[in-house]
Amino acid sequence: MSQDRERAKACNQEGLKAYADWDLEKAVQQFRAAIRHQPDHAEYHLNLAKTLSRAGDFDQALYALAEFLRLEPDAQVAERFQRLFASGMDDVESILTDKGTEENLPIEEVGAAIKMWREYRIAIGRESPAMRKPETWAAALDYTVRKVNLHPVTQREIAELYGISQRTLRERFETLVQVLDVMPCDYRYFVGEQNPLDKLVEAAELLEQLETRFREP
Repeated sequence: MSQDRERAKACNQEGLKAYADWDLEKAVQQFRAAIRHQPDHAEYHLNLAKTLSRAGDFDQALYALAEFLRLEPDAQVAERFQRLFASGMDDVESILTDKGTEENLPIEEVGAAIKMWREYRIAIGRESPAMRKPETWAAALDYTVRKVNLHPVTQREIAELYGISQRTLRERFETLVQVLDVMPCDYRYFVGEQNPLDKLVEAAELLEQLETRFREP
């Protein structure tokens, strides 16, 4: 048994490193290996859920969360995770939907903001977001998705739209970017037909081909 625990611990550490490096396929493999060695360790199921969510496999992430809740039904975060299984919207999602309708935002962008919120709630793991004023999170999600999609919007404009302080908006925005590792034109939340990052990928591939030809004997 102690050998299994050590193997599980080693796999978990490898999974965490792969997760941080965005090697999500390897991270999933390592966390699942950790679970095989020690299936009753709740943390490994939670780490798997975070990775699957980042990879865009929300259904499987919920399944991993269900296993976590089965092992730790009384965890402080249990109620927050259980809300992810509800069919209705929470306060943040409702505010996002209402404001998006008022602002005539594309439904795809509203959906991307809701997706970001659900992924964030899984990504923070055992931490709990400050929820005294859901408008602050709705504003941050709205702002972040607009920036990802290259809208010329300012923090002041969004703060006024949601009736919150610009400082709070900035803090929530920075939290989302850090926890989810959001970048400009992020594929997870970009809803346009042509992502500018595609051109960067093509340019990098072309440069690699030219470099190879350049070094051919």
